Amino acid sequence: MEKDSIIHDYLKKYFGFDTFKGNQESIINNILAGRDTFVLMPTGGGKSLCYQLPAVIKEGTAIVISPLIALMKNQVDAMRNFSTNDDVAHFLNSSLTKAESTRVKKDVLSGKAKLLYVAPESLTKEDNIEFLRNVKISFYAIDEAHCISEWGHDFRPEYRRIRPIVDMIGRSPIIALTATATPKVQHDIQKNLGILNADIFKSSFNRPNLYYEVKSKQEVTKEIIRYIKNNPGKSGIIYCLSRKKVEEMAETLKVNGIKALPYHAGMDSATRTLNQDKFLMEEADIIVATIAFGMGIDKPDVRFVIHYDIPKSLEGYYQETGRAGRDGGEGNCIAYYSYNDILKLEKFMQGKPIAEQEIGKQLLLETVSYAESSVCRRKLLLHYFGEEYLKENCEACDNCLHPKAQFEGNEAIVNVLETVLAVKEKFKADHIANILSGKVTSAIKSYKHHKLEFFGMGEDKDEKFWNMVIRQSLIAKFLTKDIEHYGLLKVTQNGLAFLENPTSFMLAEDHDYADTSDEENAFGARTAAVDEELFSILKDLRKKISKQKEVPPFVIFQDPSLEDMAIQYPITLEELQNISGVGAGKAQRYGKEFVDILKKYVEEKEIIRPLDMVVKSVVNKSGLKVYIIQSIDMKRPLEDIAEAKGLEMEELISEIEAIVNAGTRINLDYYINLVIDEERQHDIFSYYKEEAESDSLEEAIGELGNEFEEEEIRLMRIKFLSEMGN
Repeated sequence: MEKDSIIHDYLKKYFGFDTFKGNQESIINNILAGRDTFVLMPTGGGKSLCYQLPAVIKEGTAIVISPLIALMKNQVDAMRNFSTNDDVAHFLNSSLTKAESTRVKKDVLSGKAKLLYVAPESLTKEDNIEFLRNVKISFYAIDEAHCISEWGHDFRPEYRRIRPIVDMIGRSPIIALTATATPKVQHDIQKNLGILNADIFKSSFNRPNLYYEVKSKQEVTKEIIRYIKNNPGKSGIIYCLSRKKVEEMAETLKVNGIKALPYHAGMDSATRTLNQDKFLMEEADIIVATIAFGMGIDKPDVRFVIHYDIPKSLEGYYQETGRAGRDGGEGNCIAYYSYNDILKLEKFMQGKPIAEQEIGKQLLLETVSYAESSVCRRKLLLHYFGEEYLKENCEACDNCLHPKAQFEGNEAIVNVLETVLAVKEKFKADHIANILSGKVTSAIKSYKHHKLEFFGMGEDKDEKFWNMVIRQSLIAKFLTKDIEHYGLLKVTQNGLAFLENPTSFMLAEDHDYADTSDEENAFGARTAAVDEELFSILKDLRKKISKQKEVPPFVIFQDPSLEDMAIQYPITLEELQNISGVGAGKAQRYGKEFVDILKKYVEEKEIIRPLDMVVKSVVNKSGLKVYIIQSIDMKRPLEDIAEAKGLEMEELISEIEAIVNAGTRINLDYYINLVIDEERQHDIFSYYKEEAESDSLEEAIGELGNEFEEEEIRLMRIKFLSEMGN
């Protein structure tokens, strides 16, 4: 009882709190009792207090090993704020001068300092080891302990040397703390630090206030802008994988009137710190960042975290989404997913050591599983961190709010379990999936698994289906993954019982994101319904103008542009230029009558227009269009332009078509006269002028017969549209 009252007194006196959070109190008592301790506590649970409080109570100095210099400084400042005495906490790292370093060591040796923060690199220095040998060390706290494991999301090789150095300095109790660790990573940490007998304290990974959603990667920028504008004044973080994308996205948001700032490791540290402070002080609503942002960011009211690109691991994803709703209020976590991103991430891994690539691939597979699965997202995330979520419906993720139809899956599960046993529990999920779907790979051949009776047993389904069955068997605890040889599937007691007596078990098919692309297509994906009445009014107007101007209707605006107008309702010429396929030239030439009709229609029908209409793109986004236009003005051969920009001829013609469709006039006569003789030019041109009902290439090829090359028709169509329409 007496000890309890001491720790409560210190909690109030030093930290100003009346009560402990979660299992802080038992952790502190365990450390005070001198026991090795492993603490797994998600962000926001109050990890630091677990070692700060016992350090203040215990005799001697606690050594805190932490990977980030900026974080150390924050922690030391915070500790000094709690205490009347500045000597209570110090740090020792490469940012100190020789004189500062000497002063720190003097304070520590005099016994005034209760906490000494050390970077793992500083710990390995000879003179620091010598110095620490003379210090009375109360305990070692290893913060961000997942850095020890190659399976953790932030592996640091120098972390693996901590235990031998502790032995050189002198053993005291060891406390390892981390906010994200799968069972595999936890095992690695304890094994490497030599604390397999440590007392383990795990807090739940469940954040009930967070809403999780994964969306198909289409028209992402437009969607993000609409989302932010529908949530005015709320703080949010947008994560992108590349620095270039961070810059682009921040710029686009600014152009659209959103207070956004970039943050990535390529910026100088003064600008980075300034942008971070502006975000904390609410001078900016949005930070667009690479994963470098957010370590130790204690902003409680981040209302949404958007992943423009899916992260490399689920630990990274959990860590980043965990920055939303730290105050227990609203927190929306939206990730955009396309399998193309996974291929890009795999490409990044090439050139790294094979072992590292293997680990990276396994971690990516977990991310793919999470993104494509139709199972409750919360259940999947918690299972990944070794925690069971028993509710059937979490009511706060897209899969629970819009569940997919389920089907009886007991036969599929039996097939999976029997196959795992048939290969002696020595293979990973993708190998088992390949056996069942009958896919002959080099691994299947070398192990002669194409001769197994189970080979091709489920060939009516593909390996993606079987991977899904394996994943849901893992969550149901029929299978487990080997910790030492991560990824090898083992059948559990539950699995063996299920094989004895297969009961009904419902499964849900995965989402199919196969047709998504991170490039927004030329006319944008149709994400909203076309106003059919308005569409036909616009078509009538187009017909009327085409008669006056004596040009085919498609020369004025193509159908996808009219459809887009009937979704977006542009009512000014500036807004009209945001419509797909409409550039400044077309807007000036034909826009006024369309805008007038649209404005009248919106007023009469009292239409609430979608906010995303105002998506402005950053001017001269690619520079490619400008280069093409200038090169054609200089009469450069198209082959040379294509070669200069690393394009296929077909790709270059597509770019020129997009430029002309948007209303810019281009004169290709110098090139066309070289490659198409006069008579052939005349035949194609008069087809478009007199016969064509649309600008369809298929129809033109059908009408003009096989005597014309597709490239000839496309070049003449560009000439026709440019001369008649622009």
